[in-house]
Amino acid sequence: MEAYTVEQVAEMLHVGRDKVYYLLRTGQLRSIKIGKLRRITSQHVAEFIASLESEPRR
Repeated sequence: MEAYTVEQVAEMLHVGRDKVYYLLRTGQLRSIKIGKLRRITSQHVAEFIASLESEPRR
C-alpha cells in the first residue's frame, strides 16, 4: 500500500489541491496523519472512486 500527498492525489484525480482538501474536510475522501503530515493511501483513493461509481446517476 502506498501513501500519497494531497498534491499527488490531486494530480491522480485531475483536480486541484483545494478540491482534495474539500473532499477530505467533508469526509468524502479519507486520510491518515503521520505527525503533522497528511497522507492518503491507495486504499483511500480506491474507496473514494468506488463511492463515485455507486452514486445514482442524475
